[in-house]
Amino acid sequence: MEIKSLSERDICTKFITPAIKQAGWDIDKQVREEFSFTAGRIYVKGNLWSRGTQKRADYILYYKPNIPIAIIEAKDNNHSISSGIQQALDYASILDIPIAFSSNGNGFVMHDRTAGNGKVETYLSMNEFPSPEELWKKYKIYKDITEPSEEIIVQQEYDYKSPKQLRYFQQIAVNRSVEAIAKGQNRILLTMATGTGKTLVAYHIIYRLWKAGVKKRILFLADRNALIEQAKRNDFQYFGDKMTVIRKKTIDKSFEIFIPL
Repeated sequence: MEIKSLSERDICTKFITPAIKQAGWDIDKQVREEFSFTAGRIYVKGNLWSRGTQKRADYILYYKPNIPIAIIEAKDNNHSISSGIQQALDYASILDIPIAFSSNGNGFVMHDRTAGNGKVETYLSMNEFPSPEELWKKYKIYKDITEPSEEIIVQQEYDYKSPKQLRYFQQIAVNRSVEAIAKGQNRILLTMATGTGKTLVAYHIIYRLWKAGVKKRILFLADRNALIEQAKRNDFQYFGDKMTVIRKKTIDKSFEIFIPL
């Protein structure tokens, strides 16, 4: 079958996915294909509303399940290799990712924001796709991640089956916060609107810092007891017997996660 007659999806199946797999990527754990990372902007007019188009990446590559490091946009072979690079760059900018690829099955064009030699775009054959470790090195340059902070930054989130998976902006908030703290920044302000999942974001930040051992005792505060109770019953329940409620200003230092009432 002539490559020119193949659809974009065929190009992905026959050329791009095998190239990624050959480079050492775990297709099941490190690759999300045809992934809609936004639900689409909501537009309101009077009492009516509509939702805009979803942003859907052909491939998002992850070093760890919570750390996306590259985007790939695919085109059929009637397009040039670089035809998808602008869309890939737009998505990479939204997701705070330094590396973007475009491919039509003949090869890849890689746009590397970390390139120090001024050569931002490089053409690669289908057999030259970078390994996870190669792209992780570039990500560390982009994020200024050094060896002492790396162990904290790659700490995984708690693997529980929850319908409340992090949205892309929540994941970015968590990752940036953890990165900043890992680099020694002790005061951070996150501003998030009502309903955008502040408690869920706080939980994931706390869990990663606690699990990595960088913070031994953590105090979670909220302005209403109802919010404290809600957090304790829902996301924070996964701290189990490591968590306690502070009552009447009495602190039991045998616990590690503290929630005051």
